[in-house]
Amino acid sequence: SLKAPYFRTVFPRIRVAEPGRAVVRIGDWWGVRNHIGTFHVIAALNGAEAAMGMLCESTVPTSHRWLPRGMRADYPTKSTGGLTVTATADFPDFSTITRETGGQLVTLDIALIDDAGNEPVHAEIDVWISAKKS
Repeated sequence: SLKAPYFRTVFPRIRVAEPGRAVVRIGDWWGVRNHIGTFHVIAALNGAEAAMGMLCESTVPTSHRWLPRGMRADYPTKSTGGLTVTATADFPDFSTITRETGGQLVTLDIALIDDAGNEPVHAEIDVWISAKKS
């Protein structure tokens, strides 16, 4: 939240941050509710971005950088509880991504599960990974 202040709006709590997996908890409070009293999808996607950032920070080596390139989201049902956000991805062999070969697009899978066990939001975030300048 210090690097990206807008994350403060959902108060993400990091549960797991390890290579290949990140889990973030977003509690239920009035600031994440919409006008009909359900969890606002943009607040949920803010949590998805927080989990994406934690996953990339814990997986991508310091020799490389990552930049979000796009997001797709589906929200098939309403939620009134807090969310547990889990980001996972199959990352490439980073040694194959060099300045000469360019970058590689990696799609992260983001599952958002509410306190009732439902998945009110599911997202995919595309991340561009490239080698840093030496």
